[in-house]
Amino acid sequence: MKTILVTALLIMTTSLCAQKPIELPLWPNGAPNSNELKGDEQEMDNGRVSNIKNPGITVYRAENPNGMAVIMCPGGGYARLAMNHEGHDMAPWFNTQGITYVVLKYRMPNGHNEVPFSDVEQAIRLVRQHAAEWNINPAKVGIMGASAGGHLASTLATHYTSKETRPDFQILLYPVITMDANFTHAGSRENLITKNPSADLIAKYSNELQVNAQTPQAFIALSSDDKAVLPQNSINYYLALLKHNVPATMHIYPTGGHGWGFRDNFTYKRQWTDELEKWLRNGVKL
Repeated sequence: MKTILVTALLIMTTSLCAQKPIELPLWPNGAPNSNELKGDEQEMDNGRVSNIKNPGITVYRAENPNGMAVIMCPGGGYARLAMNHEGHDMAPWFNTQGITYVVLKYRMPNGHNEVPFSDVEQAIRLVRQHAAEWNINPAKVGIMGASAGGHLASTLATHYTSKETRPDFQILLYPVITMDANFTHAGSRENLITKNPSADLIAKYSNELQVNAQTPQAFIALSSDDKAVLPQNSINYYLALLKHNVPATMHIYPTGGHGWGFRDNFTYKRQWTDELEKWLRNGVKL
């Protein structure tokens, strides 16, 4: 009996060690740009972080990796980050699929639109640089985002600057896509490109206008009753992907509103996670 207990404890200890996340800073020698925000980094009780001073990634490695990795950009209107239900809480689910899951803590723009983009590009560089160490296939690295994090993810998918920073697929949950004042999320737009942006800047970050034939394949999920980020964001992006013959799938649920992430109280949690599992297993063309 004693031997069985010791063995069980050893198995549990090994499992816990294997699942211990890895934390890496994005810019150990200092970031190449600044958002000019002052004050200390703030973390609130509800798992939201604002005024990020130390951007970085948290890596959850799968025990039985299939070579795939997903980098998650939590939402928060480009003012803060919902690090739990749109970030860390999803790690066990992805790891169960054999996928290495990475949560990105990126800096807020404060009107400096290049800042979060430079962080997400650096994140995908780091993941590919550590690919062999983390049992990742560098040709199977995807970007994911929710709400304003979905805008950042789709920005990487449409604005990447090199082969090294191009994601192989994108997963978007109720994403902000456009900067068109008729459909955008006003707070995200103001925080990213200021209150009175130029027409060129509006067009640049209206990602439905930036899709081309090289844009990565996409999985999109949202609720039709979302009043915070209107469904037109996702729908117009999906249509732009189809126009350019980019493989895409979209799931629209009748209720749920905005910001459900991985929360259990979202009625269609089982549906969207099941659909994503199928897509990751059979729908992604790599």
